[in-house]
Amino acid sequence: MTTPQDLDERFREAVGALTKPDERRTSADPVRDGSGLTGARALELFDAQLTSRHLDLASRWLRSFGEGYYTIGSSGHEGNAAVAAAVRHTDPALLHYRSGGYYCARAVQAAGGESPLDDGPRHAAAERDDSAPLAEAARDVLRGVIASGQEPIAGGRHKVFGNASLHVVPTTSTVASHLPRAVGTAVAIEHGRHLASAERSGPARPQPVSPWPPDAIVVASFGDASVNHASAQAAFNTAGWSDHSGAKVPLLLVCEDNGLGISVPSPEGWVAALLSSRPGITYFHADGCDLAATYDAAAEAAAYVRRERRPAVLHLELVRLMGHAGADAEVAYRSAAEMTADAERDPLIATARLLAEAGLASPAQLIGRYDEIGWLVRKVAEEVLGESKLATAAEVMAPIAPRRPVRVAHAITEAASFATGPGAAVRAATLDRLPETRGPLTLAQTINATLADAALTYPGMIIFGEDVAAKGGVYGVTKGLADRFGPDRVLDTLLDETSILGLGLGAGLAGLLPVPEIQYLAYLHNAEDQLRGEAATMQFFSRGAYRNPMVVRIAGLGYQEGFGGHFHNDNSLAVLRDIPGLVVAVPARAEDAAPMLRACLASAQTDGSVVAVVEPIALYHTRDLYADGDGEWLAPYAAPAGWNTAHVPIGRARVYPLGSAEDLTILTFGNGVRMSLRVGARLAAEGYGVRVVDLRWLSPLPVADIIRESAATGRVLIVDETRRSGGVGEGVLAALVDAGFVGAARRVASVDSFVPLGPAARQILVSEDSIAQGAQALLAP
Repeated sequence: MTTPQDLDERFREAVGALTKPDERRTSADPVRDGSGLTGARALELFDAQLTSRHLDLASRWLRSFGEGYYTIGSSGHEGNAAVAAAVRHTDPALLHYRSGGYYCARAVQAAGGESPLDDGPRHAAAERDDSAPLAEAARDVLRGVIASGQEPIAGGRHKVFGNASLHVVPTTSTVASHLPRAVGTAVAIEHGRHLASAERSGPARPQPVSPWPPDAIVVASFGDASVNHASAQAAFNTAGWSDHSGAKVPLLLVCEDNGLGISVPSPEGWVAALLSSRPGITYFHADGCDLAATYDAAAEAAAYVRRERRPAVLHLELVRLMGHAGADAEVAYRSAAEMTADAERDPLIATARLLAEAGLASPAQLIGRYDEIGWLVRKVAEEVLGESKLATAAEVMAPIAPRRPVRVAHAITEAASFATGPGAAVRAATLDRLPETRGPLTLAQTINATLADAALTYPGMIIFGEDVAAKGGVYGVTKGLADRFGPDRVLDTLLDETSILGLGLGAGLAGLLPVPEIQYLAYLHNAEDQLRGEAATMQFFSRGAYRNPMVVRIAGLGYQEGFGGHFHNDNSLAVLRDIPGLVVAVPARAEDAAPMLRACLASAQTDGSVVAVVEPIALYHTRDLYADGDGEWLAPYAAPAGWNTAHVPIGRARVYPLGSAEDLTILTFGNGVRMSLRVGARLAAEGYGVRVVDLRWLSPLPVADIIRESAATGRVLIVDETRRSGGVGEGVLAALVDAGFVGAARRVASVDSFVPLGPAARQILVSEDSIAQGAQALLAP
């Protein structure tokens, strides 16, 4: 197994044996014939490579006495520093966990190092002093390694490459999960530029502001084993599909191919075959251990992406030195010959040879620089050792999901003021008929009207998903919106939920307000990691420096009599409710849908919230409540002047008192609200007093309302249309127990089964009869 000492000794021996060249090049000259890499830039990148290597050595040193918590390093991948030099420091970068050379080179570039736009030469080796930005880059990384609370992006919550001032967006270590976001960011940069340049008539709200220049490109690096992951395949496909469809996707994908996925080798030629055959993605290749070759290929690829606004992939062949991480025993799965062959391709030795052969530095100078950087990194490591760690749960959780209800309410007030003031004429002209003049509306019609009003008041809002534009959604919820707002604001996507959410993640990151639709709840599950691992973690891992506001509309839950089966009657919300910070809203009726959706959009816009709005399909077009033709499930749409009074804060329930006594509290949501109201009305006719509580928000649960309304009667029936195991009812019961509730409680929930097709579904789901039986059991003397 290659050890830190082995690498150190090999470097000194190999570099010490280098000989003087016959002729010397100046720092302004190409480092070798035919290359665009100058000597000055090569020296600068060598420093970044050295810093990255010594950071790996320092992380293992820290781990040796229990002060380091992360040892996945970049040794063997240091050639990616050349990719940083080939792009601009204002190009957003989403980096693989072995892109340490890139991060260090980006830090120097942002501090005033060479840029691919510079025409003049950088100063000579003797005049260079890049130690300050290198020291800061080292400090960033080492603070992550020791989980320091002063780490600049995650604040000790994880070791990631990230820094808002360097435009490096933090990514988690989940394999390839950041690539759909990278595609979405590239699409959004171009989409935002188009929105900003579009002609507008009449007054408009302030336009969204992208954190990046309009001609920026997105850089996303990943490992060779990641090409096999579903998230990567989705990203490749979406980038190619979008390009094929005529959309602009300024994305440079960088595959750092060391031939291994921990212990599993990538089959020879597989990665090249896969990447080079992707339709719509232009393929570039280089020996990633050769700094000049990497720079030239990266410069060509970046120039292509920036000029054409089309996606490309740069395939770098690299090596992995010192194993996957500090605890990895490579000898268990690799031969000594394989490890030796990799060590002989060490990119640090290759760059030192390149510099020596160009006459830009002597062997002694190169080894001296190696030691200087090593001393610098060790010094920084010793300095950060004493920094404080996160000490309380509150500190850890602080950036997960800020909740500022006053600001949310103010945002709704501003939207109402715009709609009644300068935007009134635009609203009247854009909406063929104002929704408040159309009489009582269904749930679906109300959501449609609310989305239309929101599109007027939030210029950066985009609505997208499968079938949402031309068709208007499977259930007509987005009908007519594409005609009113055009293809820039309402658009159809390809059929892939991972990519739909990835597009949303990128749009939010780029300053837009995305409202993606997932056609059915069951379709979310194969893409759920884009919410759990990517969307919900962004503010957590960046301390709010980056955010991805998003309101995901999901048609779901059961009770579709004429159409269904498991994939269209999914009644499981467990995967959403345990995601920290995610808001889960379930509007049951038209009267609540508009104010809840406005609160969700305002929260996303002001606080960067990630929201899942689960819309009960069976209630979309329901009109009646107690009797056929009563129209009690309909509601008039509030004119903008009434939006403030109709405001529904996130996490507040709604109470329906039925009867004059205080006998029973029913806690429910979604389809359970309508069924419980019907049962409650019958009980009230029998002389009982029932309080039906629509939770409305399943995360965060309206705990205060639950406790208050339960205490009012002392008898609680929880009506939960999700499954008995892992259902919402478990959380409600836990809230009651935690609060010390001493009354009687009973739960009615759906059976632990997938929902079957046809009438058999009635055997699985909660029914009015089961609700009535549960109520009678609690009311019995």
